[in-house]
Amino acid sequence: MNNTERVTPTPAQEQAAFAWLSLLHDQPSSGDQATFSHWLQADPAHAEAYAQAQVVWELTETPARTLADEEAFALQGYLSAMNRSRRTRVLRWSGALAMAACMVLMIGVGAGWQPSRWVDDLGADYVSAPGEIRTVTLADQSHVTLDADSAIAVDFSRGERRVELRRGAGFFSVTHTGEPFVVDAEKGQARVLGTQFEVRLQPHGAQVTVLSGRVGVTADRHAEQQILSAGQQVAYGEGSAEKLHAVDSEAQLAWRQGWLNYYKATLAEVVQDLGRYYPGRIVLLNDELAARRVSGSFPSKDPLAVLSSLQGVLGFEQHKVLGHLIILR
Repeated sequence: MNNTERVTPTPAQEQAAFAWLSLLHDQPSSGDQATFSHWLQADPAHAEAYAQAQVVWELTETPARTLADEEAFALQGYLSAMNRSRRTRVLRWSGALAMAACMVLMIGVGAGWQPSRWVDDLGADYVSAPGEIRTVTLADQSHVTLDADSAIAVDFSRGERRVELRRGAGFFSVTHTGEPFVVDAEKGQARVLGTQFEVRLQPHGAQVTVLSGRVGVTADRHAEQQILSAGQQVAYGEGSAEKLHAVDSEAQLAWRQGWLNYYKATLAEVVQDLGRYYPGRIVLLNDELAARRVSGSFPSKDPLAVLSSLQGVLGFEQHKVLGHLIILR
């Protein structure tokens, strides 16, 4: 083989490189260092994989720390919900995730290791996977269309129909039965007055969009109710709600037909949406880039094509690692 020809590591070699990189950042023994040296020299692809891993580590160290802390916290909640014992051991182990396992969380098992989803799903009755739009029929014959990567819990007891949105978004077509129909999201709720509407979780609250009929929305149990009718939307969070306003609800809800429509949305918002349709992680590292505005209509079923299209317009870099992580910078 020509010595100037660049070798291409296999996914297994790339994952081994990240495992070594994580170990070497965590006070390795002399035996570990010797074993690593033998591994590095055994195959030119090992050296190439390790060099690539070092670049990715430098790019993602700060967001990886944040992600690892968040996932460790979520994992503690999951284990507590499963009534696991030995709290001290759990706390010690989850705290160690902050760096020793941060690259594993972000890259090595990107789509499979997400404790925050497990916590949401633990108490859910219906769940949609990343990339899946799923419609379910409830016991009262109401229909709920779950956006990709969403989860709801249902409780039809005590004389009312109550749904908790635990993750993502749901579009509700409610059947009139005479019993109240309430959707809880964060600390607020949407109370149905006969309608079709969407409730969508946001980073610091939720948003309600009405397609037809009317919905009463309160930001928390003590807040004043706002009545929304067809073509209106309101967002709320931390106990207070914004003023309701008119929207093109058909365009806003086009995700049910596989389209994501934006008008002057930030790239960060678009990437967050695409993340629900991609079976891994998309990490945006450039704050200035994240604030750039985007308008357009994009097919939700092909997030990689959407990213390539946006890359052509905005000129950012894409780095794909191990088939699970996409880094934008």
